[in-house]
Amino acid sequence: MSLGLTLFASAAVGADTRALPGELPDAPSAVAAKRRPGFTPDVRRAQFFPDTPSADEPETHQNDRPSALRRVLQDQKEVYSAPCRLRNLRWDLVFVAATGGLIAADRHISGTLSHDHVDISRHISDVGMYAMTASVAGVWLSSLKTKDEHASETGILAVEAFGNTAAVVGLTQMIGGRERPTEGIGNGRFWQNNSFGSSFPSAHSSFSWTLASVVAHEYPKPWVRWLAYGTATTVSVTRVTGLKHFPSDVAVGGVFGYLIGQHIFNAHSVRSLSRAHRSFRTRDPNKG
Repeated sequence: MSLGLTLFASAAVGADTRALPGELPDAPSAVAAKRRPGFTPDVRRAQFFPDTPSADEPETHQNDRPSALRRVLQDQKEVYSAPCRLRNLRWDLVFVAATGGLIAADRHISGTLSHDHVDISRHISDVGMYAMTASVAGVWLSSLKTKDEHASETGILAVEAFGNTAAVVGLTQMIGGRERPTEGIGNGRFWQNNSFGSSFPSAHSSFSWTLASVVAHEYPKPWVRWLAYGTATTVSVTRVTGLKHFPSDVAVGGVFGYLIGQHIFNAHSVRSLSRAHRSFRTRDPNKG
């Protein structure tokens, strides 16, 4: 898995550099949907962050971009306010119910796990996380030489998503203060270790799903999506089998990471660069 991620940097970028200037070859969209009369072509209205401003704006508006600080603050505002929107209420209830069920089952699940191969699981989770990070960094570094704007955007948005996820995870860990499976009496008590690095949610899971989300949206080829999400899943599962986290820790971290990565992509990707946006170009009224 980690070898495949390492090869992703050259394979994904190489596929784009063979395209004609100004045009990318057709590829299946990660968020494609049929356009119907009366419906907006903007896919983000069907996503968890429906009010995010589009990156596909007229050139005059794109030139008037907010500062980096304002952009970060705006992203954080949207991330924290998204669950409070009425349209997301049902998903909030599903998320809370599922999380509550997992928390109730956490100590029973972790209690059945073998302690014989804990170190192997922890090593796999670390390798998966670092390989994914190195692959994304490789995509961005390659853009410095190839001048590939799509690869450059992928790297930049990955960093933004990673930073936003780190802020959310750090705050949640401080508030939750949950013990890890090997701490205390092994029941995963909350409000015992209110500091960075507590068990809930899993940082490994959050970061791996954040990077996977950005990469899979930027390069919506089936093999890229399987590789990215497969690696994120492997990292999450091995954090549990390695007794570093409870199942609810990795589940919540994965949801956080995926949604934040999706938000950053929808908010800041350039439609002409990302294949996932090509199916939603606005029709030219002069062509009927």
